Formats: sequence, C-alpha cells, structure tokens
Amino acid sequence: MLTLRMLKTFRLVAQTGSFAAAAERAALTQAAVSLQMRGLEDAVGQRLFDRRGRQITLTRQGRELFPRVEQILALTAELTTSPVDAMQGPVTIGAVVSVIGALSLVVAELKTAHPQLDVRLTSARSDELTDLVEQGEVDIAAVVARADDARADGLVWTPLYTEPMVMVVNRDIAESDPQQILDAHAFLRFDRRVRTGLVVEQALRAAKLSVTEYLELNSIETIVALVRKNVGVSVLPLLHRGDWHADPLLRIVPIAEPPLLRTVGMIHREHDSRTHNITAAIAGMLYDV
Repeated sequence: MLTLRMLKTFRLVAQTGSFAAAAERAALTQAAVSLQMRGLEDAVGQRLFDRRGRQITLTRQGRELFPRVEQILALTAELTTSPVDAMQGPVTIGAVVSVIGALSLVVAELKTAHPQLDVRLTSARSDELTDLVEQGEVDIAAVVARADDARADGLVWTPLYTEPMVMVVNRDIAESDPQQILDAHAFLRFDRRVRTGLVVEQALRAAKLSVTEYLELNSIETIVALVRKNVGVSVLPLLHRGDWHADPLLRIVPIAEPPLLRTVGMIHREHDSRTHNITAAIAGMLYDV
C-alpha cells in the first residue's frame, strides 16, 4: 500500500542519490529505506531506480514521478500550515535563459492562484544562479544540471525534465546523415563557457561528429533564428516548449540513439518550507506545460 512515508523517503533518495544518505536523514536503517522503495515500486507498478553502481539514480519513470510526489507532499504540508506560512510575500526566482519563457507563464499562473505572492524573476547562467541561491539572494532557481555537479550542503535539487540533444537544421536541407550535414554547412555553436555549451560538446563527442565552426553564441533563440535563415546548423537541446517540430522553417535531425540528455531542475535552500512549497508547485506546473 502506498504511504506518505514512502513518498517522503523517495524524495530523500532522489535528492541524495543514496539509500544510505536517505536513511541517515530519515533516521531509518538502510534496509528499511530499501524495503520502502521496493514497496513504492510495487505500488506504482514501475521501476523507479537504477541501482547499478554506487550512486542510485532515477529511471525515466522515477524522474516523471518526482514532481508529482513533490506536489503531494507540498499539499499535505499545507494542511498543517497556518495562514501566516502560506504562499505569500516576496520571492525571487531565477532561471537560465532557455527556461525563463516557460517559467514566466507558470509564475503567472501561480500568482493568479496566490495573489499575495510577490514574485521577482531574474535570469543568469546556471553556475551564477546556484551561487545566488547559496548566498540567499535568489530563493529558487531553474538551472541546467551537469554530471560533475557538487551542490553545497543545504541546497535541495528537484529534477524537472530532460531534453534530448538534437541537430537543428533549415527545412531546405535534405540530407539526413548528421556528419554529411556538418560537412556541407557552417556550425553555429552554443557558448562553451556555460553548462548547455558543455552538454553540446559532450553530445558531439559522443556521436563522433566533427564541425566547421562559424559562430559561437550564448542564445539558443538567436541560433535558431539564424538556422531559420539557413546561415548554418546547430546541435541544441530540444527545448521542452520549443515546438520546433511544428516550425515550417526547421527540421530536427537525431544525432544519437539513445540521445544525450540535458537535465533541467530547480534548486532552493533545504530548510525553507515556503520556498519548498513554491518549488513543488512550479515543478508540477512546469512538468505539465
């Protein structure tokens, strides 16, 4: 039977990446955590964890379940929260540029539901936003995860969704082989100084693709605008709300199967129940958009 205790333990395992660490936080034995998670998998009928290696990672089904669990736990917490602690007052939310559009729509919905919430939106690079959350200058941030990320103690990570790395080309380009396309067309590279640029480089290396660079830019929207004008081609994350498949001037070409993924998630300070509730609400809305 599914229980709130299982959901709380699942959140701890997802946040820490370890049954042992989750057990320590929940004051349980590691065996009890493992038993609870087996029970949760049986209850939902899905495999939620990849148990290979020393680090526990979420499967695709686990990542899809996580924002739902956050919503359930946030709503449960609201039942015992006084009106003084409800979602109201000032909050600063940051996001990387490629997420800010979708996030702003979700924040508008949140404001409608909670009119006393005073939201300020800001945009910056993932590394900068993480530092700002750690310093207390930003309450919540939507950032791009990197494989070697080491988040500071006291910060909570909530995965939102993943985006496959793909090649974006002009509709007039008929070739389907990624390397042939790159051999014949200039490459528009996303800024290598930021996390998404590093993921692009990883995707190119994983697919063993060589490029002839033409421009390096730090805006996905600008790159896509240049692709529409057939200035060049690019490798980018297939944005969660980009709707590029429906764009009459663009064509999406897979570069690997399975594709390398860019992970987008939110961070906030651990011991802040208000931002935790706001994060859970935003996570649920962003996942549904």
